[in-house]
Amino acid sequence: MDPTLPTEDDGAQAAGLSPGAMRTPPVTPLAKPASRAFVAVVAIVLAGVTGLAWLDSRSGADALRSEVTKRLVDEEAALAQAKARDSDQTGDLREAHAKLALQETRIAELQAQQATLDAQYHDIAPSREDVLLTEVEQILSLASQQLALAANVPGAIAALQLADGRLAGTNRAQFTPLRSALARDMDRLRAVPAVDVPGIAVKLDRALASIDALPLAQDERLPEPPPAAPRKADPAWLAFLRSAWDEMRSVVRIEVSDRVAAPLVTPSQQYFLRENLRLRLLSARVALLSRDESSFRSDIAAANAWLKKYFDTRAKSVQALQTTLTQVGTTVMPADLPDINASLTALRTVKASRERSGVRAVTAPVAPARAP
Repeated sequence: MDPTLPTEDDGAQAAGLSPGAMRTPPVTPLAKPASRAFVAVVAIVLAGVTGLAWLDSRSGADALRSEVTKRLVDEEAALAQAKARDSDQTGDLREAHAKLALQETRIAELQAQQATLDAQYHDIAPSREDVLLTEVEQILSLASQQLALAANVPGAIAALQLADGRLAGTNRAQFTPLRSALARDMDRLRAVPAVDVPGIAVKLDRALASIDALPLAQDERLPEPPPAAPRKADPAWLAFLRSAWDEMRSVVRIEVSDRVAAPLVTPSQQYFLRENLRLRLLSARVALLSRDESSFRSDIAAANAWLKKYFDTRAKSVQALQTTLTQVGTTVMPADLPDINASLTALRTVKASRERSGVRAVTAPVAPARAP
């Protein structure tokens, strides 16, 4: 057999049949042309299907390629627009950073100016405690003047109580030594015997106002004798004698007195007598305000002696003035008055300690952090 000729097995394989199927049933020589035609049709169909598939896949690939190309173009356009926007935003951001840096510089300058103003304000305007200490110092100075000039112990005690009340409202421990000094000075002042200086001064003022109305001893007049009792009707001659006797008795009066004869004071001397008495009472008033007990008693005694010698002691006004001067002359004044130097020293110590500790130190404000 020629190996180049097709066999049955080759035909079967070309037709898609197994060799056994080709052998069963046996093919007659008359069926060979139909098998070849069928194989040709199948091959053509397969070739067409393959061509159609290839054409379809090619058209799909072209469509996909065009779609991808279109999308790439769109993406490139969008990317270009994004780059343009990015460049614009970058410029805006740089401008914003420049403005922010300028604002931060201005804020730093304003904060520096504010810190300087705060420092100057705290240097000029004292704090609340400094104002309180200044008020307490003025109160203590006034109390010290009252003690030194007028010996006004109640007024000084009231001033110390006022200062202690002001300090008690703050409840600060650094004021405790000052309050202790105030308490000690108040105890010392309360131990001083109380002298009603204003009341005695008022009595002396009334005595001064009554000097001009005091009657002198040389102007003293005896009281009129009581009228005679009515008598029965007497004869005319007897009534005449009795009336003549009464007239003679009225011309001459006899007085028996144990008093020394009143000194005669001329009208010009009366003015100086009253003025000298007034000066004595004024001197006694000054000595009272200055707590000069010896001068006060001397002036009161001299004024009382002048009243007894030159003025009518039977007159109620003179008697009232003598009673007033006697009561005033028994006033006991303390020899020495305590001072409040301990409180003033404690106040100065507190103020010096506050100045050394730097109470008015100003804290500079913290600058804000710069933006990245």
